[in-house]
Amino acid sequence: MARMLVLTEPDLRRIVQLDASAVSCIEDAFRSLATKPVVMPPILRLDIAEHRGEVDVKTAYVPGLDGFAIKVSPGFFDNPKLGLPSLNGLMILVSTKTGLVEALLLDNGYLTDIRTAAAGAVAAKHLARPDVRSAAIFGAGLQARLQLQALTLVRPIERASIWARDPDKAASTARDMARQLGIPVEAGSTPEQACNQADIIVTTTPAEHPILKVEWLRPGQHITAMGSDSEHKNEVAPEILLRVSYFADSVAQTRRLGELHHAIRAGLIAEDRTFPELGKVIAGQVPGREDRDAITLCDLTGTGVQDTAIATLARSRAAEAGAGRPIDTQEPTGGSL
Repeated sequence: MARMLVLTEPDLRRIVQLDASAVSCIEDAFRSLATKPVVMPPILRLDIAEHRGEVDVKTAYVPGLDGFAIKVSPGFFDNPKLGLPSLNGLMILVSTKTGLVEALLLDNGYLTDIRTAAAGAVAAKHLARPDVRSAAIFGAGLQARLQLQALTLVRPIERASIWARDPDKAASTARDMARQLGIPVEAGSTPEQACNQADIIVTTTPAEHPILKVEWLRPGQHITAMGSDSEHKNEVAPEILLRVSYFADSVAQTRRLGELHHAIRAGLIAEDRTFPELGKVIAGQVPGREDRDAITLCDLTGTGVQDTAIATLARSRAAEAGAGRPIDTQEPTGGSL
């Protein structure tokens, strides 16, 4: 008789947090993408324009892991007007040996939030200068908070600035993060002001027109751009890519829907130009930051290999903690396709 473990968001929040082990888990996922024959098909996306909605489906098989995740991730960006969260979703963990569903992770997007923030930490760990002290976060939502928290796990951040189109939300987020992290966090009155003293800049918004300008940058900075996860989203002015050392989580994806996509469309970068991927930096196959004054940019669009990694971690933690509810999914005689 087949049994499946059902884990709800409260279960998952108890056993998986944004901490060093989550960062290590996602770092290993990046490394696997560079060093193993990972099978990761293109993202399947459904757009529901009249409700500012999109649904992404991501998956990846990583040799050596006994399960792979299929993630369904809806994002409906008018939901806050209805008092609802913008993001939710679930993950299905399937056995690589039998194809049976082993776990249903009803996380409402929580695991995606954790793995996305952890990816930002991995990018900063391998591309930002070791001595960075300050950060500017564009956006004031949940991912803005998590990205700043994640940075403090890998770099000695002493102060930060939050900029968002809604000044009140930026101020509220700044106050909350200052209390949580015990460092000064201010609300920037303009995006330029937020960038002015920042060693690391992280963009976390669903912006459809650039909010980060090339003239605001200075030598030695690192940029993590993680909001552009569909073709119409664009946080970074395309000409910035001509000035920075560019890295991607997956070049195949960023050509299609990341900040690289917009630079190609603008005619600034050839469509077939190759760039290093973060996993190759982690694996020591290509250099990362080559000098102190370089400006590095990591274009994060979110990959299925990260979802498989975090789902596998969650299932392992659940087994250790006895979390979740196992249910029978088949009659003893089984069934047919």
